[in-house]
Amino acid sequence: MTIIGVLGLQGAVREHIRSVEASGAEGIIIKRKEQLDEIDGLILPGGESTTMRRLIDKYDFLDALKQFGQSGKPIFGTCAGLILLANEIVGQDHAHLELMDMKVQRNAFGRQKESFEAKLEVKGVADDFEAVFIRAPYVVEVGTDVEVLATFNDAIVAAKQGHYLCSAFHPELTDDHRLTAYFVEMVKTSKKELAS
Repeated sequence: MTIIGVLGLQGAVREHIRSVEASGAEGIIIKRKEQLDEIDGLILPGGESTTMRRLIDKYDFLDALKQFGQSGKPIFGTCAGLILLANEIVGQDHAHLELMDMKVQRNAFGRQKESFEAKLEVKGVADDFEAVFIRAPYVVEVGTDVEVLATFNDAIVAAKQGHYLCSAFHPELTDDHRLTAYFVEMVKTSKKELAS
């Protein structure tokens, strides 16, 4: 069975677990860094990126998360999770995990009241994905080996780099599990490759 963890420090954790299970994998909530050894892939959920970083530091997760990604195991960052993955954040001297070669803008679409939904074409996933944006970031620019999967009003809102996947929107907040299922397939592929 493919086991996917959801970092359980803050954010829409249970919704991600539900989506993972609907996509045919087992989902577990990660509260301790030791649990990272038990999983094949990891989701960094939405929430508030600064708060999440404080909790990551408090529970000594930073190096463990970086090592998890560097080991070749897939990570999917949604909303605040996308910010955590980026190697550059507009207006900040330091990024967080620095695993994806991209520059991101926090709260790029405005505050909570500017939350909205939009139908998106997500490359390799769906041409009519119902995306929920809540105080969403977006990707300002990407490195040469980052593949852009979706844009909204010319802003990059989903991307993939090797075994890293990110979205500025919340795929777990609807009953459309296609993006999560796409990540589950990435994890299954990487599990086979890492085992060989």
